[in-house]
Amino acid sequence: MFDWLEHMAQWLVYGIFGMNPDDHLAKALDFFIYDSIKILLLLFAVVFLMGIVNSYFPIDKVKNYLSRKKLYGSEYLMASLFGVVTPFCSCSSVPLFIGFVRGGIPLGVTFAFLVTSPLVNEVAIGLFVGLFGVKTTVLYVLSGVLLGTISGFILQKLKLERYLTPWVKEVLTNAQKEQEVFEEEEHSFKQRLPIIWQEAIKILKGVLPYVIIGIAIGGLMHGYIPSGFFEKYMAKDNLFAVPIATLLSVPMYSNASGILPVVQVLVDKGIPLGTAIAFMMGVVGLSLPEAMLLKKVMTLKLIGIFFGVVMLCIMVSGYLFNIIL
Repeated sequence: MFDWLEHMAQWLVYGIFGMNPDDHLAKALDFFIYDSIKILLLLFAVVFLMGIVNSYFPIDKVKNYLSRKKLYGSEYLMASLFGVVTPFCSCSSVPLFIGFVRGGIPLGVTFAFLVTSPLVNEVAIGLFVGLFGVKTTVLYVLSGVLLGTISGFILQKLKLERYLTPWVKEVLTNAQKEQEVFEEEEHSFKQRLPIIWQEAIKILKGVLPYVIIGIAIGGLMHGYIPSGFFEKYMAKDNLFAVPIATLLSVPMYSNASGILPVVQVLVDKGIPLGTAIAFMMGVVGLSLPEAMLLKKVMTLKLIGIFFGVVMLCIMVSGYLFNIIL
């Protein structure tokens, strides 16, 4: 979907700037240009689309449906399955997260999507089948969906809405005011667009510094941290290899397609598959750049709780993979 943007970033860095493709700074800059533009485009598109949806479907009705309807936890599963069909990395999922929150979707359901989206997608599935076979791929997909579902359920039960930032509460208030304006007087679609456009631009300006800083951190990690840096900590005979692998993965930043070849190398060197997959899940699903982006919508306490719950679920998945496989 964003191949043209990737080519443009490479053209700028290696063609116009004349930088060496093997240079660490060039790789970091290539990553920064590509990811920052991609995320800003996604953010604007999602917020604008959610603005249109919100103008016709009141936030309160969406919230009431999801909170009162007897869905028996299936809303978390549906959010996780939606994450499977959205091929985004952890930072690219943040725009949809903001859109969901703005649309009045319960926080736990939104978290279920945020966890699963970067972990499981058609690219990751295709690579997994080729590298590790169908059985392992099926287990990975199931574990990714369950990870999002269970994490979302746990986070919803903790009732963490009070830890959203004042900026989010202001966005929700503005969305409610927009809806009241549309309800007081019948507006055509053409009349609604300028109001929706202005609010989307306002939200984009609000998160812009966080996007730039977060992706800059991700670019530096992408360009300067070698892929084999953490291998010595994940030895087969280390009982604590899974939690160590999970903890050490957080400073890394990559998508599933970028980290899977590294996972294959780790497995080839004798590291248990479950430990390697726990490392992959941590790299793909949790990262410092993602935390930087989430800082605009979550307090540090909420980010810490979110990372803690997901890391615990990843560790359990890693141990189970090692037992089963």
